[in-house]
Amino acid sequence: MPALLFDVVANSKWHDLWQPGFIAVFAISGLVSTAFALFVSLSRQGHLADAAIEGLNAGYPNVGFMGFPIALYALGKDALIPTTIAAIITMCVIFAVTIIIVEIGLQTERHPRHLIIKVGKSLIKNPLLVAPALGALFPLTGVAVPATVETYLKLMGGAASPCALVVLGLFLTGREKAPAPTRGATAFLVSCKLLLQPLLAFLLATFVFQLSPLFTNAAVLLAALPTGTGSYMLAEYHHRDVSTTSRTIIVSTLLSIITISVYVGTVH
Repeated sequence: MPALLFDVVANSKWHDLWQPGFIAVFAISGLVSTAFALFVSLSRQGHLADAAIEGLNAGYPNVGFMGFPIALYALGKDALIPTTIAAIITMCVIFAVTIIIVEIGLQTERHPRHLIIKVGKSLIKNPLLVAPALGALFPLTGVAVPATVETYLKLMGGAASPCALVVLGLFLTGREKAPAPTRGATAFLVSCKLLLQPLLAFLLATFVFQLSPLFTNAAVLLAALPTGTGSYMLAEYHHRDVSTTSRTIIVSTLLSIITISVYVGTVH
């Protein structure tokens, strides 16, 4: 995952990606869906770190693994720019904000100054945040990533989602039937991901920012993608319970076959 984050950011062309309307639509819809699920989860279980991870399940679309092929098929080559923007926002904004909240939730220190110092130390040692920050130095300075490094990044980054999916499958085969609370939480998070986030994206793109048809369709389509495996990786990285997260990813992926097919059908 750090290699994938570094590669996406390092190879971005900022002058092509500066689309403020689309950035606002996709970021707001993702962050609102994440925040809504976080607060509901927090009221249910009371632990900020776990609630943050569950919130991420509701606003973290699988842009990197599914977004590019689906968007390019449904909307054509012009969809590459909004999809790249969505990938950067998903991994470097929504994901990063969640990491910060998780780190805060895991700290026992409650004095504000000491809390900030401890969280800051944890963040600068987290490769999921350090990698995109370092990657941003390349487009900012205009320096190209060396070819040998780029080859390594492509190999490592390309393995992130497949490896996570294999681990998810192994996790699910080793667990008994999900208890009722887990099933209820999964249903809620899947609803937020597949219905709430794309609905917010549509309303914002159509009535607030009045985006072009291409960017509107791209915002809705990418927001409607199932939950990405990043939330599972984050839960494992911090040794949190992954039962609800893993099932949310699996169920949302299966159901998105229907929801995305319907939307793509309307676009065509």
